[in-house]
Amino acid sequence: MATAAATALRRLSPRFVLLFLPLLLHFSSGDLQLNYYQESCPRAEEIVKEQVVKLYHKHGNTAVSWIRNLFHDCMVKSCDASLLLETTKKILSEKTSDRSFGMRNFKYINTIKEALESECPGEVSCADIVALSARDAVVLLGGPQIEMKTGRLDSRESYVGMVDDFIPNHNDTVSLVLSRFQSVGIDVEGTVALLGAHSVGRVHCVNLVHRLYPTVDPTLDPDYAEYLKGRCPTPDPDPKAVLYARNDRETPMVLDNMYYKNVLAHKGLLLVDQQLLSDPATSPYVEKMAADNDYFREQFSRGLLLLSENNPLSGEQGEIRKDCRYVNGE
Repeated sequence: MATAAATALRRLSPRFVLLFLPLLLHFSSGDLQLNYYQESCPRAEEIVKEQVVKLYHKHGNTAVSWIRNLFHDCMVKSCDASLLLETTKKILSEKTSDRSFGMRNFKYINTIKEALESECPGEVSCADIVALSARDAVVLLGGPQIEMKTGRLDSRESYVGMVDDFIPNHNDTVSLVLSRFQSVGIDVEGTVALLGAHSVGRVHCVNLVHRLYPTVDPTLDPDYAEYLKGRCPTPDPDPKAVLYARNDRETPMVLDNMYYKNVLAHKGLLLVDQQLLSDPATSPYVEKMAADNDYFREQFSRGLLLLSENNPLSGEQGEIRKDCRYVNGE
């Protein structure tokens, strides 16, 4: 793919090369390759998997966190573990953004990193931990096995000022959500599939009550709306309270096409979920994925791979952090 694109660029005038080269580089998977750590840390992927499985059996919700980590990290400029950086004198963490509300289990990334450092000090990047943990989490949640490339480097900076420009909000229109994913090279079909990650996990009432109060969103199934009111009994829930509703009541911890069946039944939890049905660009894919779980799994795999390879750092652009929370030397 990259070779073909380069050949095409050589046939264009220098002016057009200058115009299109940044776009090509943005979508490039750089130096990523399968089994990148085969020589430097042969058991790297196995160690990540062992830790992910162990953590899942102790804390089942970690699997959902790993998938969300990949989305939040890779959507913002690069798959480079910038999300994991803590606030210091020089850095303001991306975790402080409103878009990161409800994210958790970051401490267990350090558990995985410590296991890797014990066997292969300074070899495996935190960015690859984010990618590989998401890959293994998908399988634990009943999703497809995905062959994922490695070789990412870690960022030396936070992109907290860019988070709102790249991470869609639950109240955004479908067209805006599609444009955000398109900016990282993911098409409509892939975007609809990736939103299927809403099949697992839960949503805090803070992000739901606008559909329930003062009046119920007419696109909500009435019985489902009553259930949601039971979960979120007031229009002003405490953000720090444990008040939430499951994304999918039927198979809440299985990554499957029940999400699309719920959307068709007007039981989409977030506003953007339900809008997938009313938007002509996305509704055909909702219907097709609701009818065919294998098709959903195929498109989800494709979308996740594209996202996981967004604009990786290379060479002097990044580093391999010793501690995923801090830039080396801090």
